Amino acid sequence: MSEREDIEARRRFLKFAAGSAAAAMLVSGLPRVARADDLPHVSDADPTAKALGYVDDASTTKDPKHKAGDTCANCQFYTGGATGYGPCQLFPGKAVSAKGWCISHTAKQA
Repeated sequence: MSEREDIEARRRFLKFAAGSAAAAMLVSGLPRVARADDLPHVSDADPTAKALGYVDDASTTKDPKHKAGDTCANCQFYTGGATGYGPCQLFPGKAVSAKGWCISHTAKQA
C-alpha cells in the first residue's frame, strides 16, 4: 500500500468511528417514553400516597381539604386522560386514577 492509500484508509476509519460514536450517544441519550398503560398503579401501601392522602376515588375521601369536583383529571400535576389512569408528576413512574385525589391537588390553569 502506498502512503496515500494508508492516509485515506485512516480517514475513512476515523469518520466511521466518529459517526458510530455519535449515533451511539444519540440513541442512548434519547428519553424513554412510557405510556400510562405501562406504568404500575399507585397502591395504598405506597409511602408517597400515604403522605399525600391519595385515594383512587375522590368521592370516598373524608379529608376536609377536598373540595367538590376536585379530581386528578383536573389537577395540574396529572398528565393523563380524563378517564382511566395516567401519569402524575407527584408519583414519578406510577399511574394514578383520573378519579383520584390527594392533598396536593392544584387546579389546572385555564
